[in-house]
Amino acid sequence: MHKTSVWLISFLLVGFTAQSQIFKIADSSKVVKVVDSMLIDRDLSNYSLRVFSNYKVKRFTLRDADSKTRFIPNNQFGIGFGFASRKIIVDIAFNLKTNKEEITNRFDLQGTTILGKNHLVGLSIQTYKGFNVRNNYNDPTVFRSDIKSTTVGFNYLFMLSEIEFSFALLKAGLAQRNKSVYLTGGLGFFGIHDYFSGNNGVLSSLGRENYNTQGHVKRYSSQSVGLLGGFISAFMLPKNIIASFNIMPGIGIVNKKVTTLTDSYKPGKPFLFKLDYTAALVYDVERFYVSLIYDGSAYATSLGYDNTQQFSLSKAKLAFGYKLKAKKKEK
Repeated sequence: MHKTSVWLISFLLVGFTAQSQIFKIADSSKVVKVVDSMLIDRDLSNYSLRVFSNYKVKRFTLRDADSKTRFIPNNQFGIGFGFASRKIIVDIAFNLKTNKEEITNRFDLQGTTILGKNHLVGLSIQTYKGFNVRNNYNDPTVFRSDIKSTTVGFNYLFMLSEIEFSFALLKAGLAQRNKSVYLTGGLGFFGIHDYFSGNNGVLSSLGRENYNTQGHVKRYSSQSVGLLGGFISAFMLPKNIIASFNIMPGIGIVNKKVTTLTDSYKPGKPFLFKLDYTAALVYDVERFYVSLIYDGSAYATSLGYDNTQQFSLSKAKLAFGYKLKAKKKEK
């Protein structure tokens, strides 16, 4: 039996055993109360209906000292609708396939939430098939439907002080203006799995002439864990405008494997460098709000032999929200 299958079966058995013990110990009423406190908001004035347009993309790049090849998907934009409260935001998006002939088949989930008062958690899952291949060595841009990419990652940050300002409340148009500036920092960890491949290698025949043989990548896979730090900030500006900026750099140890057209190898220099960042601008009044939020993550690691691999995850959302009930003014 394959080692991966053995590991998976063992993991599931342990999971089922642990789950059965949890259900034996946990009082169902307590579970309901926990779920209720985390997700249910009974104040109608905290709810809003939303329409939005969004942008989501995962890109990756191969490069050496002189050459650079970029892999960029199509159909990066979408529209949708949803609702928001103090405790949950549910948005349903529909990808706009503006390019009907060269379609990128994709699943892209990126989200961040605050648990309790000190825990910031992020999750991302992307599977893409179909990329435009662009370069700086005069090879014509082509669409490759055979190139695939998968990325699964998470972040956890423990904030050194309570997160007085909730980024989730900013998105929902419910941020409080008790102070003019909010600022807090934190430490944590991250993990990420990254993979890409092409049937006959990801480079064209002309592209391969610009790289050494170790750069003729057919398949790449890596798993990384590392340390993360950063800060969250918000600024209450005049005219009902709120601005926010977050930045989280990290460094990890990565296990990498490169399969070329003729061989396979494990690169040295087992380090992965990353940078997460967020910028937001929100206009918030009594019954409606407009929010523009951009999130990005950039990663870089060495493939050895003077080759490097970089990839980025990006998303942006412009949302218009209408609050179902106005807040009662304090006397």
